[in-house]
Amino acid sequence: MTERVKVVTLGCEKNLVDSEIMSGLIHGRGYELVEAPEDATVIIVNTCGFIDAAKEESVNTILDLADLKETGRLKALIVSGCLTQRYKQQLMEEMPEIDGIVGTGDFHHINDIVDEALRGKKPVKVGNPVFDYEQALPRMVATPRYTAYVKIAEGCDNACTFCSIPIMRGKFRSRSIESIVAEVELLAAQGVREVSLIAQDSTNYGVDLYDTFMLPGLLNRVSAVEGISWVRLHYAYPGFFTDELIETIASNPKICQYIDMPLQHSEDGILKRMRRPGRQRDARELIAKIRARMPEAAIRTSIIVGFPGETEEDFNRLCDFVREMQFDRLGVFTYSCEEDTPASRLPDQVADEVKEWRANTLMEVQRSVSKDLGGKYIGKVIEVLVERYDGRSDVFIGRSPFDAPEIDGEVFITGCTPEIGSIQKVRITHAYEFDLSGEVVA
Repeated sequence: MTERVKVVTLGCEKNLVDSEIMSGLIHGRGYELVEAPEDATVIIVNTCGFIDAAKEESVNTILDLADLKETGRLKALIVSGCLTQRYKQQLMEEMPEIDGIVGTGDFHHINDIVDEALRGKKPVKVGNPVFDYEQALPRMVATPRYTAYVKIAEGCDNACTFCSIPIMRGKFRSRSIESIVAEVELLAAQGVREVSLIAQDSTNYGVDLYDTFMLPGLLNRVSAVEGISWVRLHYAYPGFFTDELIETIASNPKICQYIDMPLQHSEDGILKRMRRPGRQRDARELIAKIRARMPEAAIRTSIIVGFPGETEEDFNRLCDFVREMQFDRLGVFTYSCEEDTPASRLPDQVADEVKEWRANTLMEVQRSVSKDLGGKYIGKVIEVLVERYDGRSDVFIGRSPFDAPEIDGEVFITGCTPEIGSIQKVRITHAYEFDLSGEVVA
């Protein structure tokens, strides 16, 4: 009987791309991919190990799926991803339910791991996280047919004191421009219209390969691929956000004016402890420069509250900073004390209940900002990528160029029956806290 495989993905979009490649390899081996875990004889859990909450979710998912060995058809439970890269020994010792382990630099060996696990060998394949995929590897895109993520680099060199990514993903490694463009061409031929370029530090792209910042050139090459309408950029490290990059995004109509730039905090003392680039003045100057050249651009950032040493005064100034800067999109995270990171050894750790209160308070600040900012779209005509139909409300729902998949707001559309995956011009009539609504312009 053909083995039936389910790939379960946890964590970020970079993990999703790894899962899509594993799915392509598994399909190429002749195994059948299934949607429901209950139908699977083999389950692969691609884990996240970035913060405590993600690690807990990964462990709970593994244990829940292991029950299918008793209640379903499951023969082998394989675990891959960041958690395995970091904790391979502990996982194998403490979770006998696991039948095989694959690290972040070894997922291209997934078929061998599956074969060995089915033979009862309990394989462990976790080496240094140095493998980087190329477009030649098979890939089964799990996102809707019109949108896809493309990894342009792997790993990170920035050594922020709170971050364990270098431990799990290794040093920063860029893919070649030729490889990335070839992959985008393959995706476009399959009907993808929006590509989101992702890396832990996208603005550093190319320095290791070409000895200079090559992100502007890459963006132009990708946007020139026939069939691609939108190119979106994620995780632009502020320290490397050049004037050339600003001009490239501003002048190329296919590049979404969506600046996803994690600042992490506003206060100089905290930024120094985090080992982040520059200080608040630098962030202000960069944002002012972006807005001067692209007044319509949506700026998204992420903030960590409760970092060791963050005082009540620091937090109050952070709230003032968020009110003043008027970020279009904001993600707020509580600091997670990760073992083996420099921040875990810092004094003045903040109590969990204080972290939670600060996160909720800052999101309330942003809620008020978002409500005010939404009004600037009323009366304007913007492009919207149509994603689905809601029969209960009798509206189509999509995203603007200023909204990334799944994490940002949506646009509710009336006035026509558009094709899913099409891009429509929509006149905005209403604005809500995080969403918009409008009518299709004939």
